[in-house]
Amino acid sequence: MRIKQLLAAMIIGSSAILTTTAALAADMTGAGATFPYPIYAKWAETYKKTTGNGLNYQSVGSGAGIKQIKAKTVDFGASDMPLKAEELAAEGLVQFPAIMGGVVLVVNLDGVAPGQMKLTGPVIADIYLGKITKWNAPEIAVLNPGLKLSGEEITVVHRADGSGTSFLFTDYLSKTNADFKSKIGAGTAVKWTVGVGGKGNEGVAANVQRIKGAIGYVEWAFAKKNKMTHTQLKNKDGVFLQPDDDNFKAAAANADWAKTPGFGVVLTDQAGKSAWPITGASFILMHKVQADGAKGKEVLKFFDWAYKNGAAAAAELDYVPMPANVIKLVEDGWKADLKDAAGKAVW
Repeated sequence: MRIKQLLAAMIIGSSAILTTTAALAADMTGAGATFPYPIYAKWAETYKKTTGNGLNYQSVGSGAGIKQIKAKTVDFGASDMPLKAEELAAEGLVQFPAIMGGVVLVVNLDGVAPGQMKLTGPVIADIYLGKITKWNAPEIAVLNPGLKLSGEEITVVHRADGSGTSFLFTDYLSKTNADFKSKIGAGTAVKWTVGVGGKGNEGVAANVQRIKGAIGYVEWAFAKKNKMTHTQLKNKDGVFLQPDDDNFKAAAANADWAKTPGFGVVLTDQAGKSAWPITGASFILMHKVQADGAKGKEVLKFFDWAYKNGAAAAAELDYVPMPANVIKLVEDGWKADLKDAAGKAVW
């Protein structure tokens, strides 16, 4: 009798382990861009409460996210640099935008309030090239006649990992400064000539907060959350702007999503008086053929829910939700392009 009881206990214990493993396996996994991490985390928290389905998202940078989805170690990858049509085709991937937002410059300077300092693309590029090395340099002083600037050394902070935020930042600087374009160029990982690196938006923010005289670039939600001193930026139309979601929307207003392969629109240095100059979309990458069709459908259900229910949370964090016409284009693409191993449509 005692042996039977022990066997029964073992069976129950094994069932509990299997149930726990199955529950963990049901969670979706994603990895990549740190730029959208605050909103993905918020969406995931609400989605879990609403549906019981979890999302484990690793904020490891766009470069790592692209590598992980190519290696099929996650259900989806996330990148702020859209992949080109040729690479998507070669890797058997589909790409769609999930959210939009802005990148801002942040500084650590005594006596400078958030939003007080003015900078331009050409000046920022020269700072990141190591040409402008002090805060009272004439190029900065002429933009800020009412601001008391010290002769403090500038410490440049940049990303140390493969980063879509770096892509947006370097793409913008390459468009506004020919010397930067020729010497460094645009990319998720570039060869910086000066400065110190930080991993993720979190690492850059931490370095800027720690080092007096530092300047860095981060996603706007990180700057707000950490109460950092952001700068104004001069846009393509010559207007100095403060970052906000209306200005991010203005940058995206003329984007032609339908005619761009893989929705790979780059929103930096857009025309328009209200257009924030370093605006970008964050993209999701998935395999066209889903080995686990049910899991693939769960990922799509999450982003469908986010499109339909996540706008308020996005606005709270100063992200810009995708327009309704773009969402329709995206979801039509899901129906056409995503199949399970048997060739059946996942969505």
